[in-house]
Amino acid sequence: MALLEVKNITKRFGKTEVLKGIDFSLEKGQVLSIIGSSGSGKTTLLRCLNFLETPDTGVISVDGSAIFDAAEHKKKSAAEIRESRLRFGLVFQSFNLFPQYSVMENLTLAPKLRAKEEAKQNKLSHAELKQKVAEIEEHAAELLAAVGLSEKKDSYPCQLSGGQQQRVSIARALAMKPDILCFDEPTSALDPELTGEVLKVIKELRDEGRTMIVVTHEMEFARQVSDQIIYMANGIIEETGSPEEVFGAPKSPLLQSFLKGIG
Repeated sequence: MALLEVKNITKRFGKTEVLKGIDFSLEKGQVLSIIGSSGSGKTTLLRCLNFLETPDTGVISVDGSAIFDAAEHKKKSAAEIRESRLRFGLVFQSFNLFPQYSVMENLTLAPKLRAKEEAKQNKLSHAELKQKVAEIEEHAAELLAAVGLSEKKDSYPCQLSGGQQQRVSIARALAMKPDILCFDEPTSALDPELTGEVLKVIKELRDEGRTMIVVTHEMEFARQVSDQIIYMANGIIEETGSPEEVFGAPKSPLLQSFLKGIG
């Protein structure tokens, strides 16, 4: 069974239909890269998966359970929607770190808020909450070590380079222990010399068996890291396949033209 199944996702903004019936699946431990020109619907699809936009139609299932069904969505409580959102972690292209908080505070803020909410609902005792907070801080320290930034735990975002901020963003997304980690053009806001350090972290996550969806304009990186490639154009999946199929023998004239244009 696929870890992620997406069926007939559509999204309209006013009269503009941005997504026109998106269907795909992703196995646990696989990396899916989504490529395509600006305006093709890539980021909107990622935002729909992360509940930052609400699809007009369709079903999103994780591990066999429908976490979003457009036909039932209005019946969901805010708490149920928050729980569904936690199945995904999103790394934004512009970092989106809280400037008033240290690196460690950025990583632990959301998990601590969730733990306090559980305590408020009497799901955790005071002792259990204290233990939970200690575990959250320990996990955050491990994540910072994994992205090579242990020495920056007390620094603020303004004291970090763009590459370091993006690595903190990756660690923050992982702090909530998502099933699927999503990246929206993770290197587009970086200078070329900083791009490599972020791509290295993503490759290491792939080697650990993380399930990931990467919207990217880095074609060579997509070729190296992906199990599956989706090429989007005009709000649909124009072509999909392995990196060898998509880059080595593209069938769609639109994909052929796209690859020539960036070659």
